[in-house]
Amino acid sequence: MNTISSSIFLILALLTTPMIVSLTSMSKHISYPNYVTLCIKYAFFISLIPLFFFFSSGAELMITNWQWITIGPIKLSLSLKFDFFSMVFLPVALFVTWSIMEFSTWYMHSDPNLDRFIKYLLMFLITMIILTTANNLFQLFIGWEGVGIMSFLLIGWWYGRADANTAALQAILYNRIGDIGLVLAMAWFCMEINSWELQQIFIMDTPNTIPLAGLLLAATGKSAQFGLHPWLPSAMEGPTPVSALLHSSTMVVAGVFLLIRFHPLISNNSTILTSMLCLGAMTTLFTAICALTQNDIKKIVAFSTSSQLGLMMVTLGINQPHLAFLHICTHAFFKAMLFMCAGSIIHSLNDEQDIRKMGGISKTMPFTSSCLTIGSLALTGAPFLTGFYSKDLIIEAATTCYTNAWALSITLVATSMTAVYSMRIIYFVLMTKPRFLPTITINENNTLLINPIKRLALGSILAGFLISYNIPPTAVQVMTMPWYLKVTAMMVTLTGFAIALELNKLTNNLSPTKTSPTNSFSASLGYFPTIMHRLLPLKSLDTSFKTALATLDLIWLEKALPKMTSTIHTLTSSSLSNQKGLVKLYFLSFLITLICLPMILLT
Repeated sequence: MNTISSSIFLILALLTTPMIVSLTSMSKHISYPNYVTLCIKYAFFISLIPLFFFFSSGAELMITNWQWITIGPIKLSLSLKFDFFSMVFLPVALFVTWSIMEFSTWYMHSDPNLDRFIKYLLMFLITMIILTTANNLFQLFIGWEGVGIMSFLLIGWWYGRADANTAALQAILYNRIGDIGLVLAMAWFCMEINSWELQQIFIMDTPNTIPLAGLLLAATGKSAQFGLHPWLPSAMEGPTPVSALLHSSTMVVAGVFLLIRFHPLISNNSTILTSMLCLGAMTTLFTAICALTQNDIKKIVAFSTSSQLGLMMVTLGINQPHLAFLHICTHAFFKAMLFMCAGSIIHSLNDEQDIRKMGGISKTMPFTSSCLTIGSLALTGAPFLTGFYSKDLIIEAATTCYTNAWALSITLVATSMTAVYSMRIIYFVLMTKPRFLPTITINENNTLLINPIKRLALGSILAGFLISYNIPPTAVQVMTMPWYLKVTAMMVTLTGFAIALELNKLTNNLSPTKTSPTNSFSASLGYFPTIMHRLLPLKSLDTSFKTALATLDLIWLEKALPKMTSTIHTLTSSSLSNQKGLVKLYFLSFLITLICLPMILLT
């Protein structure tokens, strides 16, 4: 135990030291990006020590150091929880971030604020570690908000571009909606249980749906589930290293991780399980459909992330948190590598992101092309690559599950679409003839580019086997599944590949025609941004305009005061005045005056 705790404190010290160094003058005398990369590298190797102890003896650890504050019955302590989930996730996050940091020094070499960019990435990692190791909801909330604010700063890194600012605002606003759910859950636990410690919450085992619905809303926002998903593809306006870190081991997996952390409560609540299953199924299908017609290489990979997050939510919906966690860990390797390969291609083609203007890259960039192919195959769940060990198990668990058949069916359809859009990237980017300018010079022979991608390629091949070997249950199960269900996942994937290849070949012979409604639906992202970001605000502003200007000014400021006063005066004068043009009335008034005047004078 002492070895584990010492290792953990050493890791935390290694990660926080560059933050302290950046505040001193020492940072000017060293290569700050290289220094940060070195610290994360050493932290990764040290993190293997507690992981080895955990795998060999199952040793879990909880560190409670000092008490922060007492608020009524709630005692807030600095408490770190190193159980199966955080022990396995820590080395994965460090390994992926180490590679991304090294890649960033190559990709962002011309940026004048490279040191600050690297520091932001490091803070992103630290806040995610705070979230995953938190033993109480208050610490978890600090990490939760930390990844949110860091994503805002990093997505909007090129703040001179209007699109980058809009994307950063989208990320923060959609996550505000999700944060309402987390704050609601925290308030409920505070009132009902008088504690934010995870152990005490799990011991109470409350069957109430309200806090769990709040947690699901929080995860929907952070993990970009259907309804709160538009911020994730928009986040591609940030630099590619940000996309790689955001989509692999930070931010987007935080929502799914939150639900995994609370699975002792969720596993007993069928309402929340069904909601998660249906929400995940809709997300994975909708985002897979959107990915089919995208032409921006980064957006295709971004939609694939959202689709995989939907698959993780489906896995949680069938009450398999360990499988969802396995998919988080395996997904991190190949998704980071896919983004880095995309960044390498974009950088080499003078910032060209349209796959229709690429082609034939396999000849000029053989290393990047090989790794992009490995990553795409791992994403589709090709046998014995990393994705296979998690994705195959998820589909097997889903097909043998007696829950919502509709949700499980569309999950299978979405899985086949993964093969379609992955094949589309391979076909348009790597195969066929070059469609970029012949004047472009391509050079991928840089160790800062090759080494990180090579490490992640090895991870994309081997990590699935190494991690899945230790995921519970570790005992080999008795095979009760019929062979046709066992090969379902592979058949679905191969079908997707075959269909995609045929469709891609057809595009060479098809003449331009009017776009079909299906294609328009997919290319317009299901009309979701148009409705939510254009139509609703327009109608809202139009109604407000008419209420404030037309109705308010017309009724209150015009008709209610000046016109009403004028009308009353006109009616009064016409009704009560004696100016009728009749001589007898004038004589009568003159006579009354003559009679009244002496009476007034005499009195």
